[in-house]
Amino acid sequence: MEIERVNANTLKFFITYRDIENRGFDREEIWYDRERGEELFWEMMDEAHQREQFSLEGPLWIQVQALEKGLEIIVTRAQMSNDGSKLELPISEDKQLDLPIDENIDKILDDKFTIQNSHETEEAEQIEEEELTFTIGFKDFEDVISLAHGFDADGVENGLYNFEDRYYLHVVFDEALSEDDQDNRLSQLLEYGYESDLTVHRMQEYGKEILSEQALEQLRVHFPLL
Repeated sequence: MEIERVNANTLKFFITYRDIENRGFDREEIWYDRERGEELFWEMMDEAHQREQFSLEGPLWIQVQALEKGLEIIVTRAQMSNDGSKLELPISEDKQLDLPIDENIDKILDDKFTIQNSHETEEAEQIEEEELTFTIGFKDFEDVISLAHGFDADGVENGLYNFEDRYYLHVVFDEALSEDDQDNRLSQLLEYGYESDLTVHRMQEYGKEILSEQALEQLRVHFPLL
């Protein structure tokens, strides 16, 4: 799970569906089972409290967006108005969003952890099923070169990124590949690197894009075997 500190009162989370499942939650139940959705939320908030010293006291405003690979959740700690009758939530530098005092965390979770747009959700699930993606990390650039010369990249989209002094290969398996072929390709990738939870969105935003397309093919050309 990725946690970004937006400001003193706001955190942004990105958690992949795979990470959600690794935590013991079913992808469907977090939408349809409010108690399980709340359990996942507070587990994430507890982790944010430990990592970012984000206080869990006071009313919280939650925005949940279902993306192709996971959930983006923005949590803002609201402030009481001067007269104590409303919660004031800054939504931009020059605007305020006032919420009735009875809009507590339970009500927000009831509203947010519900399918509000079934068409978008079904479309996202369909894309997720069609594309099998991985991020492979490498301890040394030489491992990437070795992989490039030992891996059949036919039917596998791949891009190379540098993030925090490590190299990462983002790969997308073509849906036409058989399950056995996908397993074999993944095993080959893991011979040279390790699977990472780092998302391509974070690498694109905070890292450096080395080769956005056909990275392994280009590396074979630029770094021929001696």
